[in-house]
Amino acid sequence: MQRPLLFTPLKMRGVVAPNRAVVSPMVQYRAVDGKVNDYHLVHLGKFALGKFGIVFTENCAVVPEGRVTQGDLGLWDDSQIEGHKRLTRFLQQEGALAATQITHAGRKASSPRQFDKPDEFGPKDAGWQRWQVYGPSALSAGERYSATPVALDVPQMDAIVKKFGEAARRADAAGYDVIEIHGAHGYLLAQFLSPISNKRNDQYGGDRAGRMRFPLAAAKAVRTNWPEHKPMFIRVSAVDGAGGWDVDDTIAYAKELKALGIDVVDTSSGGLTGLSTALPVKRALGFQVPFAAAVKRGADIPTMAVGLILDGPQAEAILQAGDADLIAIGRQALYDPFWALHAAQELGCDPNFDLWNPEYGWWLDKRKNNLPDVKKAKA
Repeated sequence: MQRPLLFTPLKMRGVVAPNRAVVSPMVQYRAVDGKVNDYHLVHLGKFALGKFGIVFTENCAVVPEGRVTQGDLGLWDDSQIEGHKRLTRFLQQEGALAATQITHAGRKASSPRQFDKPDEFGPKDAGWQRWQVYGPSALSAGERYSATPVALDVPQMDAIVKKFGEAARRADAAGYDVIEIHGAHGYLLAQFLSPISNKRNDQYGGDRAGRMRFPLAAAKAVRTNWPEHKPMFIRVSAVDGAGGWDVDDTIAYAKELKALGIDVVDTSSGGLTGLSTALPVKRALGFQVPFAAAVKRGADIPTMAVGLILDGPQAEAILQAGDADLIAIGRQALYDPFWALHAAQELGCDPNFDLWNPEYGWWLDKRKNNLPDVKKAKA
């Protein structure tokens, strides 16, 4: 039997992902001072046990004021490196590539956790106060993000670009194999890209080239500070709303990113206003896959598909169609941390639990062999 594409390795620069199943970055709001703790090790470690090929942390802020909430992880200070090292060691020990995502939330910073009330901090934020938020223009993101940002001036923007580069250096020191910039879902880089949120009249606004200038500078800073042999991803929102950023813009942007040395475009959508999960397109199974396919073909760059991809056959069909090179699993991985291993069984390439760690697989194979006798006796 030919091995499913989902379970074939993917070489990216000097790094090889053991399979194409990826745990998408998902915020947990459990950090203190931006540092990795036991919660993050257990939360992310189970996905490595579940044999995902790449496991991403949640987004890590490049500066404290770039956090969405008080509980976000960070890579703005060297004191945060050691906790990340503990995490990367475990993920790699279990066979996964360790990946991290870095970001600046811009006008969506200084917010309550999404499951708290939108107008107040929760009990875990006792003693904390909101901080000033910044964006390309003095326009609020609305809903939970009601604060009006201060429009960044050029020296402030230059400083943020430098912080992206410094965060990449720390990510490398922590041992990560893959880095991704979060440039989607209405965070700072996406705010600059969209004509809805960027009303600047200087060289960082106006036409598409002007609006791309700052995000491309941040991407260049990360690539410069990230080792040549390690791959770099970027998450984008392929569309963000009527009159805003669209697929043609994304393809043009992806071509520029490719020229800078970005290896994979993680193709999402929406989130410019309201929650990061607010979408301008109707949800359906694989509803964002056409965006990944369009960018892959239009810019001739590898892409990662994400969004309501629920099982192995669906993921395999996306890869077989050439619509994406990697499959990102988010909330479905929270529901089933062993999604990748279950997908292997659905696709018929691991009937005897050989892909599982032997501490699990040996017992599960015995269980499988005993089940027919148990069911017969029950009947």
